[in-house]
Amino acid sequence: MRRTVLITALVLVVATGCGGNSDSSSGGDDPIKVGQIVSLTGNYSPLGTENQKSVALAVEQINAAGGVNGRKIELSVRDDKSLPDQAVLAFNELKDGSDAIIGSPFSNAALAVVPLVDREEIPYISLTPADEQVNPVHPYVFVVPALSGTYAEAALQYFQAGKLTRVAVAYDTKSSYATAGFKGLQAKASEYGVTLNPIEQFQTTATEFSAVFTHVRSSDAQALMVWGTGAPAVALTKQYAASGLKIPLVLTGSQASKLFLEPAGPAAEGVTIISSIGVVGDALPDGEQKKSIEELSTTFTAKHGYAPPQFAQDGYSGVKLLAAAITQAGSTDRAKVRDALEGLTLTTPNGTYKYSATDHSGLTTEFISVNTVRAGKMEPTTYSQEKLAGLGGK
Repeated sequence: MRRTVLITALVLVVATGCGGNSDSSSGGDDPIKVGQIVSLTGNYSPLGTENQKSVALAVEQINAAGGVNGRKIELSVRDDKSLPDQAVLAFNELKDGSDAIIGSPFSNAALAVVPLVDREEIPYISLTPADEQVNPVHPYVFVVPALSGTYAEAALQYFQAGKLTRVAVAYDTKSSYATAGFKGLQAKASEYGVTLNPIEQFQTTATEFSAVFTHVRSSDAQALMVWGTGAPAVALTKQYAASGLKIPLVLTGSQASKLFLEPAGPAAEGVTIISSIGVVGDALPDGEQKKSIEELSTTFTAKHGYAPPQFAQDGYSGVKLLAAAITQAGSTDRAKVRDALEGLTLTTPNGTYKYSATDHSGLTTEFISVNTVRAGKMEPTTYSQEKLAGLGGK
């Protein structure tokens, strides 16, 4: 009798170990656990709050449609407080209980986390465009926004088309995003026949820019391009409008939002802002790309009362990319999801991504629009209208 009980117990143990899915990460009906590190307080909270709204919206839509491979997504959010050390703490809180992590919009915070991602080997979907995250490639790090270097090249293409050969640059030396953008300009300016001069530096805490304008005024610059995020861009734009300078002021995707346009007010009129195509989706021809943008913008606008800004495009696209990779992998196994991401081609509000083993950014300048602010809204320039017309059906 005792021998029979022992044999029965052994059979049960073996059956438990061998039964069901051989891949334990397939999860059955268990939720897919996704962590999000986001700046909800501090200097970068205007970016982070929009990220969080759109990530939550994408998760809500996916779950309402039945989830991913029949499993719902469970989102856990941690505030990095716009500080790199807090991003590290948030990552350490999330890593063991998450199948993947969506990263901070603050470039310095994201870069602080990358070595931990390398160590833990967990899929990390970054919502900041700093080039250092993927150059060189880190196996588990994938970037959603177009890289700073890609924005820089899009700007140079625009300058070349407009026969602007002398461009002044001001950039935030404390922002990895801004520094990478400046370096991107430096690296390819000569290729596009552009000379950068003068080159001005400021810091994230800067509130006064008269010295920058004085140097630009005494130069032969035909435009001023500014790389920065948050409050400095608003202050600079207002002071620029009062400076008497008549050359174009060119800003980047960090200003592609009502969070810049509203406080800048009339001073932003006529300013050039380079953004994701999703921000100007109404200008696109009908097709898969526009449909993807409307999938976000219609619901987001109804829910929040305004159109999704650049940062919302990023968060929503990030969830879509992760969900598609998990679907393709048929599992939340970290290595399988990573491999699926490396082979993924997907159209999102930000454009059509084509990740590969050597490219973890996935977007090209084709999916960047150069816009002008008119009556408080961004409209594609004639230059970009012609480019966007080619995205029909994509």
